[in-house]
Amino acid sequence: MAPCNSLPLPLPEGKPIFLAIYTAVVAGIVFSTLVILSSLSGDGGNGKPFYFFGTWLFPSASSAPLSSLPPLSPPSDLNLTVTRTPKQQIEPPNMFTRAIWDLPLDTKMPDLKMFQLTKDMVKHRAKDNIIIVTFGNHAFMDFIVNWVRHLTDLDITNLLVGAMDIKLLRSLYWKGIPVFDMGSKMATIDVGWGSPTFHKMGREKVLLINALLPFGYEILMCDTDMVWLKNPLPYIARFPEADILTSSDQIVPTVTDDSLEVWQEVTGAFNVGIFHWRPTVPAKKLAKDWKDLLLNDEKIWDQAGFNDLVHKVLGPSVEGSNGLVYAFDGSLKLGILPASIFCSGHTYFVQALHQQLRLEPYAVHTTFQYAGTEGKRHRLREAMLFYDQPAYYDSAGGFLSFNPGLPKTLLLNGPHTLHSHFSLMNYQMKLIRTAFAVASLLNRTLVMPPLWCRFDRIWFGHPGILEGTLTRQPFLCPMDHLFEINVMLDDLSEAEFGPQIDFREYSFLQNPLVPKHVKESVLDVQLCDPHSSGCNISNKSTNHGFIRFPRNSTEQMYMQTFSQYKDVKVLRFSSIVDAFQGFSSTEREAKFRNRVKRYVGLWCCVENRSPGHIYYDMYWNEKPGWTPEPPQTRNDDHPPWQTD
Repeated sequence: MAPCNSLPLPLPEGKPIFLAIYTAVVAGIVFSTLVILSSLSGDGGNGKPFYFFGTWLFPSASSAPLSSLPPLSPPSDLNLTVTRTPKQQIEPPNMFTRAIWDLPLDTKMPDLKMFQLTKDMVKHRAKDNIIIVTFGNHAFMDFIVNWVRHLTDLDITNLLVGAMDIKLLRSLYWKGIPVFDMGSKMATIDVGWGSPTFHKMGREKVLLINALLPFGYEILMCDTDMVWLKNPLPYIARFPEADILTSSDQIVPTVTDDSLEVWQEVTGAFNVGIFHWRPTVPAKKLAKDWKDLLLNDEKIWDQAGFNDLVHKVLGPSVEGSNGLVYAFDGSLKLGILPASIFCSGHTYFVQALHQQLRLEPYAVHTTFQYAGTEGKRHRLREAMLFYDQPAYYDSAGGFLSFNPGLPKTLLLNGPHTLHSHFSLMNYQMKLIRTAFAVASLLNRTLVMPPLWCRFDRIWFGHPGILEGTLTRQPFLCPMDHLFEINVMLDDLSEAEFGPQIDFREYSFLQNPLVPKHVKESVLDVQLCDPHSSGCNISNKSTNHGFIRFPRNSTEQMYMQTFSQYKDVKVLRFSSIVDAFQGFSSTEREAKFRNRVKRYVGLWCCVENRSPGHIYYDMYWNEKPGWTPEPPQTRNDDHPPWQTD
């Protein structure tokens, strides 16, 4: 008998086994090729990847992407080379499905029609039926990027950004941020509060809400000048009956935990910078009425219009709803987010309510500040909540910092009065004035000291601390309480005001984003009595990075000493009191004075007086008998000093 493998065995059809094997191999090659082609084709024309091959071969993995399925490799004995395109080089089927911060692979901008807001676009980005939205023009590019960064740091990606101009749209697209075209054709410049363009932006918000609600998704709408500190979606989910949850300008807490505000006690306006909408019938009706109201009167501020409509009916409480109230037409269920954790610029930066009540804040909105967009940015920087470009955290000329060493008598002693407040502020102004001069002389960037206030600043008359608030005295106050940050950043004429003096926020050197080589390159400068032993400008730095330097040094002494330390990133003065005699050139001294005089603003306002402004004066100590005196008549609104 012949061996069992010497002759082909017949099949029922009479075909040899090798033919069947050959057929199976060819079929395997075909299937492998089709799988590869389907993965390269992207969406097959219907917006979905071809998964049906994987479904047929691996039924239990029918919903898995092809990249996660077992590979279909050709037989090893065939001379067949299969070229696979690396996964990272395959453009996703839709740009709105790409992970945030993943840069586009194409070098050509898609057609602008691809950026039109559609339900399908929202569907790609929404999660648990919620989409988080902000919008703006190119002037707010860094705020928008910062807004997105904070959300993605919290692993929140169900977001979209509306671009009011093509410049912003292009910039965000190339950064990998999901953006849509609002068709506003708006100017790319910053717009001041209350300007016609500012009101136009408010109307765009209302139009956007009306465009989004019919898609059937919940909307968390935010202004760009706020940041998220904690995932708000679980909190919002606690109130499924709410049609709208809104933030407010409430500065007096009505609750001490994370409950909704007690609506009967809220006196602050509802703030449309952070609010959540569900696509309910009452919410859609309010959105339409709000839109009609604003389009019929271009002078109405969007927030004022919203408040007017919502307050048409306010009450009673929704039974068993944990703080909701009937509003608008009596059918809309409204909740007011607690200002202690959905913070305003006052509850976060001035009162620090979340700290006092031991709560974790979800968000901070940079309201209640006095220096425009620049002031908003600086407040976020002070709180280390702003992502700047890497160049911001280094400086070719290096930095200069100092210990303010505030006397206890000024900071803590005595009653809190207008006089004690100004005495404290004036002392700090004099220190900072000297520090600005030294920084300017050495061409270094000044790291501002923390600023302490006894009294609050607000735009209406008040007794110093707003009644009912938890503002402590004294308190660490934002820099815009004293300084006009927008003026400090203006490109002032060098011929009239001398060289620009750069500065950084007081928390700068504690910021994790500051490079290690900056933080570790420090020279400690201890001021000393020029007549004491060892206090001279000839001493050299020790291995510990420390020198002693005479008080009341001249410009020449500064240049002679610190020219040796140009490579040191941070000069850290133990004190700045009487550190500098002044510029040797009277012309430069005059220009410097012109500059820093513009840096300080006003304290506003004296209660029960009109207008009641009292202005700070950077050179208050040169005016004999200076005292901060309230205005005596309507025409006398600000004597910054009084001569005895």
